[in-house]
Amino acid sequence: MVEHIKALFPKLGTSSFRVTSLRDPVYNCIAWAAGVTNHWWWPLENPAEAHWPDGLARVRTREAFCAAFATLGYVDCSGEDAEPGFEKVALFADALDRPTHAARQLPSGRWTSKLGKAEDIEHDLHDLEGDLYGIVVFVMKRPL
Repeated sequence: MVEHIKALFPKLGTSSFRVTSLRDPVYNCIAWAAGVTNHWWWPLENPAEAHWPDGLARVRTREAFCAAFATLGYVDCSGEDAEPGFEKVALFADALDRPTHAARQLPSGRWTSKLGKAEDIEHDLHDLEGDLYGIVVFVMKRPL
């Protein structure tokens, strides 16, 4: 069941990760990081195709994604380590600094991600870095 995930994210093959939900095409990683499981979040031009917070530019930039999470109370922070009383999200981007993925930190300090239309997993943050999602470029936090 996890071999297809390990093939996409080779670093996961050397760490402990676990699948926490079955495949579900209704929501994506940005929605999952935002705590939403009933629709996709992405800045598509057509609002009928995916949710994006009102008033924000529908562009695939780090600034637009940070602004989207800011609508949920997230602010910039300096690190990815767990902080009591806070929830964090991490934004991944490709070599052109275009957002590709977001993960949300769990109370344990580990991270949770929705893998496209596939499963949700619990993982170490940097284990998803690579060709598909790029690298972690930004971390934000909000009070619980």
